[in-house]
Amino acid sequence: MAKTPSTFLLKMGEQAPGFRLSTPEENWVELKDFQGKNGILVMFICNHCPFVKHIRDPLAKLCAKYQEQGIGVVGINSNDVAKYPDDSPEMMYKEAIEAGYTFPYLFDQSQSVAKAYGAACTPDFFLFDHEFKLFYAGQFDGSRPGNDIPVTGEDLTRAVDRLLEPSELGFEPVPSVGCNIKWIPGQEPDYFG
Repeated sequence: MAKTPSTFLLKMGEQAPGFRLSTPEENWVELKDFQGKNGILVMFICNHCPFVKHIRDPLAKLCAKYQEQGIGVVGINSNDVAKYPDDSPEMMYKEAIEAGYTFPYLFDQSQSVAKAYGAACTPDFFLFDHEFKLFYAGQFDGSRPGNDIPVTGEDLTRAVDRLLEPSELGFEPVPSVGCNIKWIPGQEPDYFG
C-alpha cells in the first residue's frame, strides 16, 4: 500500500481557501457557512482508502464531540470517481450513513479545493480558528493499518483542545500519511514536483 504524506503547503496562520461544494444530496456548503463557529476542521477523506477506513469510527465520534463544542466540520472527497467509482457521490451518501458522519461530506469534482489546500492524501486534516486562519495541519494520530498503534486521535484531539482553550504549550505537527488523492489524469498538482 503506497503512502503519501501531507504537503504542509498552507502555513500556520494562513487564511482558509474558500469553497462551495455539494453533498451527495445536492445541498451546497460554503466556508462562510461556518462563520461564528469556534473553528472549522476541513478533512480530505474518501470511502475506499484503507487509511481512512482504519480511523473511520473514532474519527466520526471525535467530530461529533467537537461539533457539540462549536467546531464546524466538513469532509471533502476529491478523488477521480471515473477511475474510483467506490468514491462516487452515491457511495459517499451510503458511507456517511454507515460511518455515522454528523458533518457534511462534500464532493470536490473539479479537485480545485484539494489543490487550494495543498491536500495530498486521504486522510489529510486542516484545522482553522474562528477567523479561518490555519491553526493545525497534520495527522489524526500515529496509527496506520498494520502498525499495531491504537487509534486514539491524539494529535487532532490535542490540536482542537488547544484551539478551544489556548495554551502556551506548543507542539510540532506530524504530517498525515495515507493514500494519495486520486487525481484526474492531467490534473495532478505541480506541488509534487
